[in-house]
Amino acid sequence: MAMDREQLEQDIRELCSRGDTGRAVERALQGYGVEIMRLIASVMHNPEQANDGFSLFCENLLKGLPGFRWESSFRTWAYRLARNACYQLMHAPAARETPVTASLIPEQPEPRRSDTQPWQRTSVKERFRALRDSLQPEERMILMFRVDQRLSWTEVARVMWDENEPPTSAALNRKATSLRQQFQRIKAHLRTMAIGQGLIEQDNLGG
Repeated sequence: MAMDREQLEQDIRELCSRGDTGRAVERALQGYGVEIMRLIASVMHNPEQANDGFSLFCENLLKGLPGFRWESSFRTWAYRLARNACYQLMHAPAARETPVTASLIPEQPEPRRSDTQPWQRTSVKERFRALRDSLQPEERMILMFRVDQRLSWTEVARVMWDENEPPTSAALNRKATSLRQQFQRIKAHLRTMAIGQGLIEQDNLGG
């Protein structure tokens, strides 16, 4: 897997060095498109917004790739583009006007909601996923980058970097330290929620 990723990174870089941005983007999407889409979908929680987010990511990738300075791996930079696309959509003004066609549809009575909580109706794995999905988008991103994608803390810091200018080594280390501390707080919060919902016993938390 690591060797495949190294080859993919090399392929993208070689295409960029030849000025073939179109093929570089195509190769990048072949290699990383699925995981990028999975990331965006996990953050947006809405199929339409996830599709919009991926389209925005692709647009920004095509525009930004010629200026990419290769100060990180392409994968790390692509995750940052995906993260920024999610933030851009989440902070965009929502459309407030109701379409005329929708206003003509008779309102249907809402189905009676079950008194059973979601975590009581699903498997343990799904219940843990529901807890994770209840976190804030930034918290979910930190978990996904560190746990799912196994990025180093320096890579996570690059992805979550908020400034337009590239970070210095010292600034990147400070950001990585801050994210690591935030990660510990997120894990503690998840444990507390899991205990409250009976998913794990308090004695199983360890030291």
